[in-house]
Amino acid sequence: MKKSLLGTLLVTCGIMLTPALAAELDVPVMMWADEDLDVCSLGAVRGLDPNGDNFLAVRAGPGTGHRMLDKIHTDDHVWIFDENNGWFGVAYGSQDISCSPIPADRPYDGPGRKGWVFGKYVKIIAG
Repeated sequence: MKKSLLGTLLVTCGIMLTPALAAELDVPVMMWADEDLDVCSLGAVRGLDPNGDNFLAVRAGPGTGHRMLDKIHTDDHVWIFDENNGWFGVAYGSQDISCSPIPADRPYDGPGRKGWVFGKYVKIIAG
């Protein structure tokens, strides 16, 4: 999986972001075209502390400075499309999410919900 397109575009344009400003921007979950390969892998939420909050935060970007969009729980499935510094860009919440190859890179615009989760708590189970 490729790194975030947003970061590449900002560096290419010579735009420098402070950590506070970067955390305010939503980062799209990208689908990366790679010839005839599937664009995602299936993962399951694992390893949450049952004595803690017992949920995995879904965020608007790869990092704790981004706003929380949702909470998912142990054994919930996510489709992993993107990766950025240990965070996975995922889609979830629909049986109609497809990992079929695509002709060009683009932000995820399919069914279900999308966001970023800390990869430490997601185990890849297929793909």
